[in-house]
Amino acid sequence: MPLRLLILAFVAGAAWLQLRPDLPDLRWAWLLPPAFLAAGWLPGRWLRWGLTLLAFVALGFFYAAWRAELRLADALPQTWEGRDLRLSGRVADLPETTPRGWRLVLDGVRAGTPGARVPRRVQLSQYQYGPEPAVTPRAGSCLSLTARLARPRGSVNPGGFDYEGWLLERGIRAQGYVLGPVVTAADCPASLAGVIDGWRAAMRDRLRAALAGRPYAGIVVALAVGDQNAISGPQWTLFRQTGVTHLMSISGLHVTLLASLVFALVNLAWRRVPALALRLPARRAATLAGLATALVYVALAGFGLPAQRTLYMLATVAAGLWLERADTPSRILAMAALVVVLIDPWAALAPGFWLSFGAVTVLMYAGSGRLRPPSVWRVWVQAQWAVTLALAPVLLLLFNGVSLVSPLANAVAIPLISLVAVPLVLAAALLPVDLLAQAAHAVIAATMVMLDWLATLPEPVWHGARPTWPALVLALVGVAMLLAPKGIPARWLGALLFLPLLFPRIERPEPGTFWLDVLDVGQGLAVVVRTAGHAMVYDSGPRYASGEDAGARVVAPFLYGQGINRLDGLVVSHEDSDHSGGTRSLLASHAPAWRLSSASLPGTRRCVAGQVWQWDDVRFEIIHPPARYYTQSGFPDNDLSCVLKITGVHGSALLTGDIGRLGELSLIELAPGELHADILVVPHHGSGGSSMLPFVRAVGPRLALFSVGYRNRFGHPDPEVVGRYRAGHAAIRRTDLEGALHVAVAGPELSVETGRQAGRRYWQARQDLTSQR
Repeated sequence: MPLRLLILAFVAGAAWLQLRPDLPDLRWAWLLPPAFLAAGWLPGRWLRWGLTLLAFVALGFFYAAWRAELRLADALPQTWEGRDLRLSGRVADLPETTPRGWRLVLDGVRAGTPGARVPRRVQLSQYQYGPEPAVTPRAGSCLSLTARLARPRGSVNPGGFDYEGWLLERGIRAQGYVLGPVVTAADCPASLAGVIDGWRAAMRDRLRAALAGRPYAGIVVALAVGDQNAISGPQWTLFRQTGVTHLMSISGLHVTLLASLVFALVNLAWRRVPALALRLPARRAATLAGLATALVYVALAGFGLPAQRTLYMLATVAAGLWLERADTPSRILAMAALVVVLIDPWAALAPGFWLSFGAVTVLMYAGSGRLRPPSVWRVWVQAQWAVTLALAPVLLLLFNGVSLVSPLANAVAIPLISLVAVPLVLAAALLPVDLLAQAAHAVIAATMVMLDWLATLPEPVWHGARPTWPALVLALVGVAMLLAPKGIPARWLGALLFLPLLFPRIERPEPGTFWLDVLDVGQGLAVVVRTAGHAMVYDSGPRYASGEDAGARVVAPFLYGQGINRLDGLVVSHEDSDHSGGTRSLLASHAPAWRLSSASLPGTRRCVAGQVWQWDDVRFEIIHPPARYYTQSGFPDNDLSCVLKITGVHGSALLTGDIGRLGELSLIELAPGELHADILVVPHHGSGGSSMLPFVRAVGPRLALFSVGYRNRFGHPDPEVVGRYRAGHAAIRRTDLEGALHVAVAGPELSVETGRQAGRRYWQARQDLTSQR
């Protein structure tokens, strides 16, 4: 049986484990030896091959499960969540400076609190609320501090980024925030990684000084030491629009091309010195030089996982060259994939794993079966076409969009960035010559001119609904047909197989019904309302301490995944950043037809009680605040929140923003007949200053939805408030415990789907929801 098939089966088994909601009982792995023995004794080649392949799938599955058991065992006990802990450890990688403090990973963590048990690797943040800026610790330094930890927790939304899986892959088994001062300690063991991180921080500081005030200094820093946080948000948006995000930090492509360039130069020079060539063949010397270059560059990246995967791939190729074993490219690629998965079974969680291996596979397939080699420029154009076509279905699955200008952008940017800018950046990082950094900046600036122009073209990015697996498989078969060598009949039929991907069947509510999605945005609120032919957003979620916002990170990806590229309306209840923080991003991504708010936001009309509209036999009405309240003093911004009542054939919903007791009293007095609703998005996240008993009785909800952050510092929701809704026989659902909440108001029963229920993975934290309702 071909080795490539066996490796593919093993990798598929490891990837399958990452899709499971629970880990298997490892005792089942004892069936593997009998399975392999049986495969050798079965009659018939096809039976033997089939059982062997299944055995290798199971081997990969149980290997990944064993590694997962080991990693999950390094956990923070529940009893130590939220308690003050004295910790010490070494700063790993480069700390991130945030708008309100800093964030870092502490490695080799030890607890100084008696009886405490903590994971070896945790992520910590410090928030500075005073006028003095926080001082970010140095990379590689040994720290002693007091912190409160919690087990890994992230937002869970349909098709959204799996932050908990991302933390698991990096071995980060707790998160927390720092209390009080941070002091330097001397009890951390010696660490080569710490020394390298210190060098990286020094290089970063020197490059920043050499390029002070220049617009693309952050890109130079990212290419030099892998600090992606040095690149601004607008620049990342531009790179996503033009499909060049993989070029603007230390990536597998850069490591590979740089190692290949050094290999070619050393190979050429070595052959010209006979004495050297007699001692060591030029090919072996070039192999060592190329691999050493890759190792140095990956070290500068802080041994980040994407760069590590590339290093393992190159090491596999280098081993073949050193041993002078002529092997097929497909077998080398398969061996590289095996090495990556053996070292990092969670690689299947990373889009970069599939995109990088997929791109190489496509290039090998597209270049096969040719009678004669085409010209260089033709190869370059065909490569861009093949990669763009083949990765489009995968990009749509992973990111809900495909850059239409990516082929042209990459055709120009890859040579400029990878072959010119990266060598200059690496030289500038290693040599104290400012001119090298400035030359690299000039090359990047020239590239940015082209990217800026491409981004101004109409619709540079095509967004589509998240594809189903049958549509994805059909599209990939279509790719294979379209990229087949000339002479294969009916290749054009492959284009027809893209139709289910390009024109998906999108489920929508029936007329007279509506769907409500309370997204998991942490401590904030963002609600998507859909009718048969319309979609609107009520509140856009918070702006996070990192500088990102829920509009770009949560709401827009959710909308794209549901096939919604434009909004029919946007209501921002009030100006608090946990409700309005994502507004700017949504305006840019989904261009709402109109906007209402109680805040004075550009381009919005004030929401006023009595505003009514109807979509698809569903009635929408603003029932608070009255117009006169805007001119009366004494009304806090929270109590001016736009309150929206939605009424369909089978039920109603009330969206209340952050109103408190004053707003609730006003509603009871002025709009008592409009208050009753089947579904209530609970006011002010269930704070103790809201949800008075008369208000709860007036609304009388069957379903009370709480949008709150996990273990938030405000203590929301207040236990007494939850008790009032329970006493009124309302079902309690919470985003902090269950992820995004989807409610279909389409019949007498209110069906609720939760993010953690629909897409649960084995690493996601589980809570006994029954005991908390």
